[in-house]
Amino acid sequence: MTKKPFYAHLYVQVLIGIALGAAIGLIWPLIGSQPWMKAIGDAFVNLLKMMIGVLIFCTVTTGIGHMNAARQVGRVGLKAIVYFEVVSTLALALGLIIGNLVHPGEGLNLHGDASKIAKFVSPDTHETVSDFLLKLIPATFLSGLAEGNILQVLVVAVLSGFALMRLGDRAAHIRTLVEEGSRVIFDIVNMIMRAAPIGAGAAMAFTLGKYGPSVLGNLLALVATFYATSAIFIVVVLGIIAALAGFSILRLVAFIKDELLIILGTSSSESALASLMEKMERLGCSRQVVGLVIPTGYSFNLDGTNIYMTLASLFISEAMGIHLTLEQQLMLLVVAMLTSKGASGVTGAGFITLGATLAVVNPALVPGMAIVLGIDKFMSECRALTNFVGNAVACVVIARSEGELDRDRLRAGLSGVSDPVSPA
Repeated sequence: MTKKPFYAHLYVQVLIGIALGAAIGLIWPLIGSQPWMKAIGDAFVNLLKMMIGVLIFCTVTTGIGHMNAARQVGRVGLKAIVYFEVVSTLALALGLIIGNLVHPGEGLNLHGDASKIAKFVSPDTHETVSDFLLKLIPATFLSGLAEGNILQVLVVAVLSGFALMRLGDRAAHIRTLVEEGSRVIFDIVNMIMRAAPIGAGAAMAFTLGKYGPSVLGNLLALVATFYATSAIFIVVVLGIIAALAGFSILRLVAFIKDELLIILGTSSSESALASLMEKMERLGCSRQVVGLVIPTGYSFNLDGTNIYMTLASLFISEAMGIHLTLEQQLMLLVVAMLTSKGASGVTGAGFITLGATLAVVNPALVPGMAIVLGIDKFMSECRALTNFVGNAVACVVIARSEGELDRDRLRAGLSGVSDPVSPA
């Protein structure tokens, strides 16, 4: 098969688009600040927003529905799910803590389109619990999808997922239908992402053209904060977990370095899924544990995506001058735990789930997605890399806890003295 030239790769095209957009905004600010330039960036965001509801329904429903497989293998599956949720919560919490300490979006004052924001703001600021519950429960099964109410979509998706889990094999055909539907949705997303160079370039041109080069400092600060937070999570949080399990996180990262380089080029951890499963077996994890933990982790253990969701949400709220209360930040943590399911492996899915999270926590923040559109590409690789390392750690930890780990093979593989061979 003929190798594609470097410029045919989407990530190269996005980088070129961002560079051209930045040049237009800095050199010709009058052109960059034109309303039609903003409209191009907003149109791309709206195309992605169009897919949010059905994407969240499919991924959350199938994610919970697949817990049936975990239940069938008993203790190992339950332990994996509990581990994923605990570690994912730590990732979300770390993102919130760092975001509140660093404040990368502070001082930007990018208030966005007032007309768009106004329609999300309720005239009644004293919403009661009953009002909230009425908004939480959809009038019909499809109301949330039709109205774009992501919170209602989540309610229906969670109920549908648990129904599929309870019915087991009797609902296998429905589960397959939803899974195939999600593949169609992701393919549409991939088609939309082909327009990412134009959308990202226009958004960057408008942001720099209207607000000046000073905004670059805040955008770069967000990227740097995200990378630093992800590094802290891997080295400290996953490092402590690995140490308690008796191995070095740095040696494990070195062992899977080839797969990490593949992910760096594709921005998708799914591209190295098969290779990771093979390497985890070579490292001494039993085939049964690898077959359960790795695929399940790709939907449930998305540490990098969770860090991104909380950091980017706080950045957008600060940039738009919309304060998030403690209650809203806690809601952000809970909602992000659900919306992030299924976001791994598909380029651009993290950006879509960010929109879904913002729509629930405070819909007035959704127009602010355009602010981070131009730099999202720089963070997608880090999301995928962090997700990947997190799943590798999870596999070894759970295998060890179940007595399904060959420690001699683990030591040999991580020492680099010998390359462990695949078990017969």
